[in-house]
Amino acid sequence: MAAPAELFCWEGDWGLPSVSTDCLVVLAYAQFAGAPLKLRKICNPWRSPSGTLPALRTNQKETLSRPSDIIIHLRKQKYNADYDLSAKEGADSLAFISLMEEKLVPALIYTFWIEPKNYVDVTRCWYAEHMPFPLNFFMPGQMQRHQLQKLRLLRGDESLEAGDELEKELYRDAAECMNLLSQRLSSHKFFFGDSPSSLDAYVFGNLAPILKSKLPNGKLQQHLKSLDNLTTFCTNILQLYFPREGRGSPSQKMSSHSEGGDFDHVPNKRRKQILSALVALGAMLSYALLTGMVSIQHMQQEALEEPPGLQAIGSHDHEEEGDG
Repeated sequence: MAAPAELFCWEGDWGLPSVSTDCLVVLAYAQFAGAPLKLRKICNPWRSPSGTLPALRTNQKETLSRPSDIIIHLRKQKYNADYDLSAKEGADSLAFISLMEEKLVPALIYTFWIEPKNYVDVTRCWYAEHMPFPLNFFMPGQMQRHQLQKLRLLRGDESLEAGDELEKELYRDAAECMNLLSQRLSSHKFFFGDSPSSLDAYVFGNLAPILKSKLPNGKLQQHLKSLDNLTTFCTNILQLYFPREGRGSPSQKMSSHSEGGDFDHVPNKRRKQILSALVALGAMLSYALLTGMVSIQHMQQEALEEPPGLQAIGSHDHEEEGDG
């Protein structure tokens, strides 16, 4: 029997299996579809086969990063959470997913990556604490720039800048989207019948981080909490499909292993020596540059790209990377 495909995604926190919306969508879909995946939770995207997270490495050694591509692959492997949907339900699902991409995702990007206090106190802080050295010094800022560019593309405005007017508009659109989702869900457990589908995965992935994170600016969170059926929906999915994240239940499908960071296999004393040497080298180079002892004639740096990510995967094996 072939080994299961491997899914690489960001580690979890706040009672969630991952802090990444895209990873949450993939994880939820995989669980809903019963896809047997080997899950590797990491905080170093450079250890992903694509250099981005999430990423799925298939049995054919192909690497997929876009959530839609991952979902299509799983469906081809007969893991289809939408198998029982009617044609109308399938069309409704696509319509609501498009609505979230247009109305909700921009507000999520703004909330976590652009709003100053949320970004400094929560987002940047989390990634800086969990990423390995030296990535934690520059990658959060790089990720923020990528998210700002993504927001500009979604809004069709290359000159878009943060501000009160933009925030009001984004939050108004997001609240409207949440209200429509709440109306569609009504008193049902899932959006289409008794079993969750891809729409449930997308809604969960987008709403759960708003619900569970502790944001200084919680305007979006306050509106979500006023919609009781959506908050219950997110809580139910966590309890049913990710019980380990909440109450430590051993019944979760994905088993958990541990994958250390790049320095984790180096003895502590030796690791500290390496880090001290790197810091000293950095200080020496900085001094040389500032005093003019060394000049830089030309330098090019390729920008790392974050995955566009909307994902879908349900794993059996799960590896968590320790703090870098």
